[in-house]
Amino acid sequence: MDITLARTWVQAIAAAVDEHQDYLTQLDSAIGDADHGTNMHRGFRAVTAALPGTEPATVGEVLVKTGSFLISAVGGASGPLYGSAFRAMGRALDTPTADTTQFAAALAAGLASVQNLGAAVPGDKTMIDAFAPAVEAFQNIAQARGDFAAAAGAAADAAEDGMRATTPLQARKGRASYLGPRSVGHQDPGATSTALIFRALAETAAAR
Repeated sequence: MDITLARTWVQAIAAAVDEHQDYLTQLDSAIGDADHGTNMHRGFRAVTAALPGTEPATVGEVLVKTGSFLISAVGGASGPLYGSAFRAMGRALDTPTADTTQFAAALAAGLASVQNLGAAVPGDKTMIDAFAPAVEAFQNIAQARGDFAAAAGAAADAAEDGMRATTPLQARKGRASYLGPRSVGHQDPGATSTALIFRALAETAAAR
């Protein structure tokens, strides 16, 4: 991961969120406030508008700025959660480039930040159900000395598996938890947007 790849990743996330905005909102309308797609689109549109005017010296600066823009632009719970994740990842990457092992550690820092803020664990039917398995998959490839693209691909696959696995769960955190058993049978929108983020990373890395 270098500065150019970090920028391209963020742009790819924005494109994916733009493409799936209505789908995210549809998912959120079933168990949330029906604004997840709109909020995520607003946030990443703000990021892509602001980043070209910056001159980051490290990968971390790209991600920290992304997180800061998300916190300021995204409504609901998504802004603080995703913003804190990107800022935590960025603080762990104070270098112009990051290898697979360093990026794995940064992803783990991002996950820890989200869990500290939202107090969610796997099985709660939240973004953690996609984020946690993605981080584990990336770490496993890194520990096996696999390359960055392979690690990113494995993370994306794991995130999507985790996303799909939220459908039969009953929500225990967030707005969806108020529905109790009625939250069963719906895919979690936060896990879905998390999977989009990891798929964007995989596609960006594979294209290098």
